[in-house]
This record gives sequence, structure tokens and C-alpha cells, in this order.
Amino acid sequence: MSNQRPASAVEFRHTIDSRKKTLAIDSQGICDACRVAEQKQTIDWQSREEQLLQLLDRYRSKDGSYDCLVPGSGGKDSDYQAHVLKYKYGMHPLTVTWPPILYTEYGYQNWKNWIDVGGFDNLSFTRNGRVMKLLTRLSIENLFHPFQTFILGQKNLGPRLAAKMGIPLVFYGENEAEYGNPIADTTSSLRDKSFHTYDNLEEMYLAGVSIRELTERYGVSQGDLACVLPPREAELQQVDVQVHYLGYYLKWTPQEVYYYAVENCGFKARPFRTQGTYSKYNSIDDKIDDLHYYTTWIKVGIGRATYDASQEIRNGHISREEAVALVNRFDGEFPDRYFREVMDYIEMDPDHFHTITDRFRSPHLWKQDAQGRWHLRHRVGGNGVDDRTAAHVSGNSAKAA
Repeated sequence: MSNQRPASAVEFRHTIDSRKKTLAIDSQGICDACRVAEQKQTIDWQSREEQLLQLLDRYRSKDGSYDCLVPGSGGKDSDYQAHVLKYKYGMHPLTVTWPPILYTEYGYQNWKNWIDVGGFDNLSFTRNGRVMKLLTRLSIENLFHPFQTFILGQKNLGPRLAAKMGIPLVFYGENEAEYGNPIADTTSSLRDKSFHTYDNLEEMYLAGVSIRELTERYGVSQGDLACVLPPREAELQQVDVQVHYLGYYLKWTPQEVYYYAVENCGFKARPFRTQGTYSKYNSIDDKIDDLHYYTTWIKVGIGRATYDASQEIRNGHISREEAVALVNRFDGEFPDRYFREVMDYIEMDPDHFHTITDRFRSPHLWKQDAQGRWHLRHRVGGNGVDDRTAAHVSGNSAKAA
């Protein structure tokens, strides 16, 4: 793995200040995501599966009633989660969906196939569209984060419904530590309850706005926000809901999960490349997905191709050299395929979006040239504007010597 390690470290090196709350790089210059990949090679997966069997045996229903809940959209990961729990381990999952903001044709068909081909009961939550649009627009304006409201609903709907329906187990797929969250998160299968509970509503902000301001300025009631907010701790304790990562027990490899979903749940990739990257099957449910990854590139200098290529290096599917070429070719590509439709839906002027974009370019990541064009100071291939300047100075110094 020695030739794989530096990829993520270099990719993230110049963005650590922007991601320091979730990403750690150790003294050897290796990020947590790479350490997790190393760790996965040493885990006794047979022992982990035995732990899973013991857990499931304690909760498996005898009468076919729901004994676990699987949140998902019908993407490759939720296909895999629900299918192995039902057909390999004999559980009785209820699948629940927090729908995309704007379904793609492929996303909607994959959701249907998940239910019809895979064979699952499903609850799809139809939320308040006016509030969803407002919070999405405010998230862009205040945080440059088109997905914040969606992610909150996606993460909170499962535990909330489980608590209300008396279902004791909730299963998500791989732990976010696979992609850079703290490696300490991998020491247990359980998700930290602080991610899906709260106590004091007065201290909470959504879309960069306090709950009080949402109520007083925008006319959004607490009832309107209930579907986004997690259940209170007391609600979860009534049922003793446990939220687990299935990837703790089963070795999670995105490509293999994709093949499994195709074979067992009728999952289909897009017939064209996703803008901003080279792949066709990751995060294709929502028309706003591509814009989300573009805003990440603006804020922290890491685009969708970097995410995809990094995990493929860690899984040994491509070389670092191949990854660098892919990142330099596709990272930062503007997602114009659905852009106008997204702007119309959230009622935002496209020019306003572009103005906001420049406000979120950190000066330690971006530099503007004499023509007003923006360039990354550092890039993984060493061709950022500061990289080129440093190489030029170094070259001149060598000649002088």
C-alpha cells in the first residue's frame, strides 16, 4: 500500500484547515481514510460477521413483523444493505426513503427497482416542498451547501420512524470514516447518538439560520421543521433504537456493492459520465448531487473526481498516476446539465449563485489572475498556480547554481 498512501494525503494537504473538524492527517502525512483502508485489510471479517449474526439473532422477529429499518434511495448501497439483511440473514427490513430534492430519471427508476425487483416494503416521505426549497436556498446562500437539508432528513428520518414504529434496529451502510471522518468512529458499529438526537432547540441552526430566525423572519413553524429534526433522546430511549453501520460487520467495497445491486435489485448506472467525475453509478439519484460536489470543490479544493479516485486507490482498483490524471481532467467541471432546473426549483437567479460562488473561495486555496479568472493554488498533479511558480523559481535557482 505504500504507493497508495500519499494520494489522499496530497489531495487534502492544502485543504486541512477547511476540513479540520472531520479530517485528520497524521505525522506521516496519511489521512484517516487511508488508515481505515489499511485497517480493513487486517480485520477478521469472519469474526465481525459472527458478531452481526449474534446481533440479528437477538432481534429477528418470529412473525415476520419489521425487525430492522433500512433508510435509502435505492442506490447501490441501500440495495445491498436491505438485500443481504433480508435474503442472507433472514431479517424483515422496512425500507424508508427521504426522496431526492429533484429525482433524476435514473434515480427514480432505481428506487422503483429496489422495491419491485429487490422485493421490499417501503415508506417514502413526502415533505413540505416550500420549506425544503427555502432551506436549500438558504443553505446555498449561507453555507454554500446545497445538500445540508437533504442530508439532515436522510440521516434523521430513519431513527425518527424507528422510534415511532417500535423498530429497534436501524442499519446504514459504510461508515463515513471510509471517506475521511475520524478513524475513531470505526471502533464500534454504532453511530454516535449525538448525530441523531438533540436537547435544546434554541441552540440549533439550520441552513446557517437559527430556529428562532426561521420562525420569526421566514414564517417556518417548528412543526414545519419536525421532519428534518432528529428525535429527542427520550424518544429513542423509549424503544432503545440502535443505529448501526453494516460496513462495520461486512467488508464494504463500493464497486463490489455496485455489482451486487445490479444483479439482485435491478440497479442501473447512468448511460453517460457524471459531470465533475469519470464514474456513472455513484450518487445519481438527485439532480442537485452534481452541484453539491461542485460547491465542495469551491470551498475546499476537492471535487467529485478526487473523492471517487481516492477511494478507488484505497481499494486497489487504480494507480495513483491514473487517479491524478482523472482528477486533473474532471475535478471542478461545472455541472450545467441540471443547473438551470435546480435554480428554477429553488427560485434562485443563476447569476446570484455565481456571485455567491466567489464569496466562498478561500484565499489560501484560490488565486485570481489579471483577467479575473480563478485558479487553485495547489493541485494534486502539482500544476496549481503556486506549484508552477515554485517550480519556476526552483528551476531558475538550479540554473543559477
